[in-house]
Amino acid sequence: MKIVECVPNISEGRDKVKIDAVTSVVEKVKGVKLLDVDPGEATNRTVITFIGNPDGVAEAAFQLVKKASEVIDMRSQKGAHPRMGAIDVCPFVPVAGVTMEDCAEIARKVGKRIGDELEIPVYLYEEAASKEEWKNLANVRKGQYEGLEARFTGEDADYWKPDFGPAKFNPKAGATAVGAREFLIAYNINLNTRDRKIAHDIALDIREKGRAKRDKDGKIIRDENGKALKKPGIFTHCKAVGWVIEEYGRAQISINFTNYKLTPIHKVFDECIKQAEKRGARVTGSELVGLIPKQALLDAGKYYLNKMGKSIGVPESELIHHAVLSLGVDELYPF
Repeated sequence: MKIVECVPNISEGRDKVKIDAVTSVVEKVKGVKLLDVDPGEATNRTVITFIGNPDGVAEAAFQLVKKASEVIDMRSQKGAHPRMGAIDVCPFVPVAGVTMEDCAEIARKVGKRIGDELEIPVYLYEEAASKEEWKNLANVRKGQYEGLEARFTGEDADYWKPDFGPAKFNPKAGATAVGAREFLIAYNINLNTRDRKIAHDIALDIREKGRAKRDKDGKIIRDENGKALKKPGIFTHCKAVGWVIEEYGRAQISINFTNYKLTPIHKVFDECIKQAEKRGARVTGSELVGLIPKQALLDAGKYYLNKMGKSIGVPESELIHHAVLSLGVDELYPF
């Protein structure tokens, strides 16, 4: 059996009527199952997850993009999360019986259809990227929605020509990134402060990209081309930023894990506790956005039981219970 997962992120997290309109089209496609809908008010973003056979998932993804581009208007969209379009990202993930290249081909097929039929500029990213630097979503999304018009008319317009669709600004829909990737865990660590600077400073230390190198006077060190040199962060396969979520009354370290097996969430969580304490702050808990592989929680449960000198030979439900308690993923709402 061939199974593909799709995790579109739309730039609407507040209007339930619009969110329901978008997700309803997925449920109408044969061979596809809607697994999760996770809206965020402060981020004004909803993470949608569905799975199915390759053809069904491709069709559901296109119909979702079409509906979202009809009901979401980027000209009035504001939120804490970086974004460049009504459908910000649309990644395909191999689950069973398919390869990453299969998912990259689905991304190209769906991306072309979005560009041709909906006239939305489409950029391929991660494992479907047409440029090496576009494998990193942050590079594709540089300048966000507000920078799109200049992207298509500026001196770098040739570089920013989309993979599919017109090379011109679409004021209502913006642009969309379509790609293929491994399973991603979206995870936020809560702090006992509203200070974004503390959260972002921790993010710079833990993320793979790290931070800009500085000399003894605090000036950024650049190469011969004027590009800032980077000091790598502590963890690989880890992307992070700091932000403030007003509805929670706190700052968060917002993290994407691109390979939880090599960089486990519990290791990053414990490191953030240390980093927060160095800055006079405290980690109070965490938040999962969307779905998480069960194995990631089982690994966390074993890790924390080992730290306590306890046996890990317990039922899976007990391992997950210890993971939830230790990571505090039920701090903001029931898990």
